[in-house]
Amino acid sequence: FRVYTTPDTLGVELGGSLKNVIALAAGTADGLGYGDNTKAALITRGIAEIARLGTKMGAHMETFYGLSGMGDLIVTCASVHSRNRKAGYLMGKGYTMQQAMNEVKMVVEGVYSAKAAKSLAEKYDVEMPIIMEVNKVLFEDKSAADAVRDLMVRDKKVETPMLPW
Repeated sequence: FRVYTTPDTLGVELGGSLKNVIALAAGTADGLGYGDNTKAALITRGIAEIARLGTKMGAHMETFYGLSGMGDLIVTCASVHSRNRKAGYLMGKGYTMQQAMNEVKMVVEGVYSAKAAKSLAEKYDVEMPIIMEVNKVLFEDKSAADAVRDLMVRDKKVETPMLPW
């Protein structure tokens, strides 16, 4: 076991809380029967959302591509032991948020972090479509299937605008 450190406390805190919201989305996609490519898209675009917000708030981009960012996000989205992924999976299977939380029988942090993430995205004027769709499923009775579909059919966008064509 090797320890890594960082002075970027804000980045670690944001990565550690917002990954739970993305894990809800990844679990939902699993519950709906989507495949690995969909989950990979959610994870990859999820870290982009987290990093956009984090850097706007003063965190460092490098933090989000390290263990407390991408590393923690991957395990939380992929592990069958993840409470947030499991709750999302159950919602993808048709459970309500409350039913999923009751079934998990532990705190599902992403449910609480989702509201905070939405507020921060609005405050800092950061585009976070995954976070917004998760909030709609959790608190506005949007179906999980509609939310994932709406994410996947968004207009195309250049992923790396800083690269020349």
